Amino acid sequence: MSNELPNFAGFYAAWESLNKRPGATADIRRVVTMDELLDLPAFYRLVEPFGWQADLKPWDKERWQRLVFLINHVTDKSENSLGKAFALSGKISDKRLFQIVRADSPNDLTQLRRLLKQVEPEVSWQKMATQLWRWSLREKRSLLEDFVLNQKD
Repeated sequence: MSNELPNFAGFYAAWESLNKRPGATADIRRVVTMDELLDLPAFYRLVEPFGWQADLKPWDKERWQRLVFLINHVTDKSENSLGKAFALSGKISDKRLFQIVRADSPNDLTQLRRLLKQVEPEVSWQKMATQLWRWSLREKRSLLEDFVLNQKD
């Protein structure tokens, strides 16, 4: 996989299209862990057109898993980053975001998913997907920073 980012807008559109068919995404929505996605044919059908190959590097496979694991819990209707959307919701505390920063994988993403379910934020999918694609301690800290700087007093 090159250093170029995938077509996140096209990926979101493919998810939306798949989501319109009854049952097509039900298995994906029911997974509890990211690893469970690897047992679902629907997962491979979704990611294959966007660059998933059998010989893909493990870290690139994990990137796709992160996107699919979390995509169902956001709506691409805003220009807000994820941190800003969390801050504007007023439903999340600093401590909850700090737990994500401190947690190791995959617990950090499980906790993030819980927050997404709670808030159901409207975000810029492009911004969020880019952050998830590059997910690291730096990106987690960026999420926390964005959250704190956008909180209402």
